[in-house]
Amino acid sequence: MTVVHVVGGGPAGLMAAERLAAAGVDVTVHDRMPSVARKLLMAGHGGLNITHSEPLDRFRTRYGPSADRLDPMLADFGPDALRRWCADLGEPTFVGSSGRVFPASFRAVPLVRAWLARLAGLGVQVRTRERWTGWTRDGDLSFVDAGGVPTEVRADATVLALGGASWPRLGSDGGWVPLLAGRGVQVRALRPANVGVRVGWSPVFADRFAGVPLKHVALTVAGRTGTATGDAMVTAAGLEGGPVYAVGVPIREALDADGRCVLHVDLRPDLTVTELEQRLSRRRAKDSAPSWLRRSIGLDAVSTALLWEAGGGLPTDPAVTAALVKAVPVVVTGTMPIDRAISTAGGVAWSEVDEQLMLHRLPGTFVAGEMLDWEAPTGGYLLQGCFSTGAVAARGVQRWLAGAGLSGIA
Repeated sequence: MTVVHVVGGGPAGLMAAERLAAAGVDVTVHDRMPSVARKLLMAGHGGLNITHSEPLDRFRTRYGPSADRLDPMLADFGPDALRRWCADLGEPTFVGSSGRVFPASFRAVPLVRAWLARLAGLGVQVRTRERWTGWTRDGDLSFVDAGGVPTEVRADATVLALGGASWPRLGSDGGWVPLLAGRGVQVRALRPANVGVRVGWSPVFADRFAGVPLKHVALTVAGRTGTATGDAMVTAAGLEGGPVYAVGVPIREALDADGRCVLHVDLRPDLTVTELEQRLSRRRAKDSAPSWLRRSIGLDAVSTALLWEAGGGLPTDPAVTAALVKAVPVVVTGTMPIDRAISTAGGVAWSEVDEQLMLHRLPGTFVAGEMLDWEAPTGGYLLQGCFSTGAVAARGVQRWLAGAGLSGIA
């Protein structure tokens, strides 16, 4: 029987394994951790936002420069297909108020259990605590187990789905980069994405407001396009949260260009400057500055303190205050390290793979998931990209095997 080895037991690798096994291929999944699907289970701690319900023409834009390459993959296995797949596993999904899609159970564990049971029923073998170390001189895959004992396996085709370099404790540590680079594969540097940023808060602000959210704010990088709205979390070292991650690319570009980035925080995106000025003009004589801001435009304590941080005090002129509220300058000095990131940017360059995700330099070897050079914001786009590329890699393997005249393809 035809034998395919999948290296990496995350969503991309397991999706590839499922599709190949369903086609009659003998599949073995290797993972260096004690169990598979660890990052998927971690994602489930927040309810497992598995994809998004927005129209596909809008959905595709979330992948930025990689949208054109991912388009056919989303067409092959997109959000609707992923939702049907969940339902077939006994985990129907629902659309939340934000348009994000979640399993009805709002948990990852039932979905993962059902998926692993399906894989076992298809005959997929799972070998854990095995770190991939490259290839032998004969082209076999080489691994080393937790005890340091090396093993070698021969594959008719291989799917590499080892993730990026975020969450190394869950298995994705970027250790594959030198292995592929050593074979001449161009790998763009792995960098933190969907990650918090560093801000030099004053000790007083950091001590008082670390862990307090800036609710319903809009963030824009000065001099660049793109605004993100949502709740940003103040940390002792900077800012975290969805809107911070959503403008991560322009933040990174600004840091690369200048070594610093000015992030404009709109504390009241629902009001115009004119509306704010009108409200601020109705100040009572007895109002303190914080009371004035709270009563007239609804600023809470952390928002008022952010204004103070930006200007070294609170302005009193309504026009000046209104303009500042709409664009509080926050100087970003860097991002948190890659092991604190939700995902990574960079990876195997698109020029290194064909439309079926096979490496040009290593025929019969396919790449899926976060190993590829794409990124997306949180909101279901990351998981969707992993599932979609895993499905396409499996189809590519089937075509490769059929073209090679190998048996075992149903």
